[in-house]
Amino acid sequence: MASAFQTTLPPALDSTSEPPSIFDGTTRLYISYVCPYAQRVWIARNYKGLQDTIKLVPIDLQNRPAWYKEKVYPTNKVPALEHNNKVSGESLDLLKYIEAHFEGPEILPADSAKEVFAEELLAYTDACNKTVYASFSSTGDWKKDVDPVFDYLENALSRFDDGPFFLGRFSLVDIAYAPFIERFHLVFSNIKNYDITEGRPKLALWIEELNKIDAYKQTKQDPEELLHVLRTRFGAK
Repeated sequence: MASAFQTTLPPALDSTSEPPSIFDGTTRLYISYVCPYAQRVWIARNYKGLQDTIKLVPIDLQNRPAWYKEKVYPTNKVPALEHNNKVSGESLDLLKYIEAHFEGPEILPADSAKEVFAEELLAYTDACNKTVYASFSSTGDWKKDVDPVFDYLENALSRFDDGPFFLGRFSLVDIAYAPFIERFHLVFSNIKNYDITEGRPKLALWIEELNKIDAYKQTKQDPEELLHVLRTRFGAK
């Protein structure tokens, strides 16, 4: 795995920015620094050591350039990957695409049992995120909704004993959950006075080990700034 990480990240492009030379043969990953879906693909790019192969192009989603929708990605969302003169999106699809088309440490398991479980966990991400995000603005009994979600993750982390991650060793599944658990842990600790790791030692260890991985650490946002974004967007109470 590449150990040389960018120390200075490029500034986000906004409505006043000129577009890059699109479809000039450069592979580009369009992201937003605060978007968890884009963060997934950013982590994978880092982990596979593709910093020199895939150029990072951050977009300011609050003041996005018109050319992004017109010339790059008509859905006007991030992440998007420009590769081989085409642009594709959807974070989970891009994780698999990067694994299939680029060299570097593997992020998909070769073990058939782990492959099956990986698909189960990836399929659960939408329900997990929807339930937890809904609780941010809830003043009712939100614990009854989120406790089963975090219990599910705790149990999932017990499936394999050859490492602290969902499939034992670090994989695409951990990448898929990492940006969201980062946000959930932050909001619940600071706003809800609720520790998602209490009584869940596997989840606590997972977070601890995740934070040792440089490919992930480089993508983390300043907690105060991220908390402000989450408060503003979700009305966290």
